[in-house]
Amino acid sequence: MKAVICGAGIAGLALAQRLDTLGWEVVVLEKAPGPRTQGLIDLFGPGYDAAEAMGILPRLQQLAYPVKEAASVDHNGHTRARLTYAQFGKAVLGRLLSLMRPDLEQALRESLSERVDLRFATSIRHFDNHATGVCLALTDGSTLTADLLVGADGIHSTVCSMVHGDEARYLRYLGFHTAAFVFDAPDVHAQVRDRFCLTDTLGRQMGFYGLRDGKVAAFAVHRTPDPALPADVRSALLRQYAGLGWVVPRALEQCPPADRVYYDQVAQIDLPRWSRDRVTLVGDACQAVSLLAGQGASLSIAGAYVLAEQLHRSDTVEAALDHYERIWRPVVADKQRTARKAARWFVPDAAWQLHLRRGILKAAGLPGVNRYIGVALAGKPTAVVTELNAAGPQPGSPNRLP
Repeated sequence: MKAVICGAGIAGLALAQRLDTLGWEVVVLEKAPGPRTQGLIDLFGPGYDAAEAMGILPRLQQLAYPVKEAASVDHNGHTRARLTYAQFGKAVLGRLLSLMRPDLEQALRESLSERVDLRFATSIRHFDNHATGVCLALTDGSTLTADLLVGADGIHSTVCSMVHGDEARYLRYLGFHTAAFVFDAPDVHAQVRDRFCLTDTLGRQMGFYGLRDGKVAAFAVHRTPDPALPADVRSALLRQYAGLGWVVPRALEQCPPADRVYYDQVAQIDLPRWSRDRVTLVGDACQAVSLLAGQGASLSIAGAYVLAEQLHRSDTVEAALDHYERIWRPVVADKQRTARKAARWFVPDAAWQLHLRRGILKAAGLPGVNRYIGVALAGKPTAVVTELNAAGPQPGSPNRLP
């Protein structure tokens, strides 16, 4: 059996690794010329479980950053509230890693065997989707045939739009724009070090974390009713975050050119159905929960694991895709609901919300409060991945794929 995966991000690489391990022939297409370079993520919950089941957890533990705390910092650099990662870790039973997205993707690429055909600077021009397979024409002029095409190409998925039409029909804009970039400023690095520091501000917020190489990872998010992205994202950042204090002016001064800045809407994907014939979706292409949930990477790995396991355990591709969606969609729906509820607290737009958020963070160390915060941030826990892993291959399925 052969799968073509469109997208060499977290979901695509995780699916490629798992399908290859289970005996599939795998081709991964990525339109970008190389890996992405921005983004700090937390890996916990089902994503942590999947990484453990896939055998990559030891490597991720080597690459993880020892985040001391998340701190809310005012205009003068004074900490107004903090949540230690040890406190949040208790809520997820200590199964928590903080990683740069490029490091997570690197670990996934390292875990791929030589059998996986990974092609950068290549994407799909068009495809024919049939009940028995998919025929693809690629941008490099070549063609492919496969038993399954998987869109793992992010929230603005080309595969999804080819199957389901204009993304305006299924993209739910949540009222924010976000950006991320890396800059070099030793003075800023010295102030943030092993803390994830967020500005204690209304309507807009920047966050910073010190990296191993002495550089600083920056994150930005602001409220805006207009989903349209600016033509010049660097200029938009300089304009939008001007006037914020502490280290923000230095960050904006060192902001790299637009082609090295990640910038996008904060949104969710809400499709009535993830699969059609021999095409399906995984990761943000179908299950984007938004950065407000803080679980995109975890859900991407876990969703890929669930899809691969269903393809391995089921008698037919069609049955596998049905099982994948039946098992995984309720988990995604819960995380999306949690994110929508958290939106007004993530970037407060009223002073009382800002004061209340400070109070909650200050109370995080009290008995029972850390667990409440964990559930509020992560949604209901799920054992889908651990249950699949514990069950092992299903007996009595002589026609199990591949």
